[in-house]
Amino acid sequence: MNSFSDSAGTALSMIANFDPALVAIVLRSLAVSGASCALACGLGMVAGAWLGVARFAGRGALLTVLNTLLALPSVVVGLVVYLLLSRSGPLGFLGWLFSFKAMVIAQSLLVLPVATALTHRAVEEADTHHGEQLASLGAGSLLRSLLLAWDERHVLLTVLIACFGRAISEVGAVMIVGGNIEGFTRVMTTAIALETSKGDLPLALALGAVLLLVVLALNALIALVGRWNGAAAELPALARSGA
Repeated sequence: MNSFSDSAGTALSMIANFDPALVAIVLRSLAVSGASCALACGLGMVAGAWLGVARFAGRGALLTVLNTLLALPSVVVGLVVYLLLSRSGPLGFLGWLFSFKAMVIAQSLLVLPVATALTHRAVEEADTHHGEQLASLGAGSLLRSLLLAWDERHVLLTVLIACFGRAISEVGAVMIVGGNIEGFTRVMTTAIALETSKGDLPLALALGAVLLLVVLALNALIALVGRWNGAAAELPALARSGA
């Protein structure tokens, strides 16, 4: 058997036997990404729903900046958070660098533009179809955004799932601000990078397989929600663009 076959076999054994080190890393990854997604989507969906109906001077420029942030490299976010939380930074007194909290902040900043932009697109499109009717009934911008967001709740659910996928697959920012400390801040993506560089392929392959399963499960959920909503699943945020 070649080294790849040996490593793959060991990796499968680790998964089947719920290897403690593997389970600890996976659970930590889910916790960090879950907390980041909840924080970012809680803020981003509210802001995106409001942007979908609000009209004000500078809105176009704000949306341009928001769309630009969608392509923001994760290492840049990690660097900014590192500088803010470092001992000489403005938030250094918190002592959060190389901690769970620092990783949550970094991932939240990465996911926030995604949640905001995709929610904005969904609500704005719904507003073009139903906004005038709601306005004629006396609904203001805030109430209109809430009603439209509720009407698009199936689409927003796919946005939430997509944001979680963005968070859990990220590596650069959490490695910079978390430090990849074993037993404390090591998550699946950072562990895969480290174990591969060390030549520990079984653990890297096991983590890679679990990560792929998580991503597969997320895409399956998006497809199910899309079918439930009678819409295409390939573009979660724009799933009802043809409605």
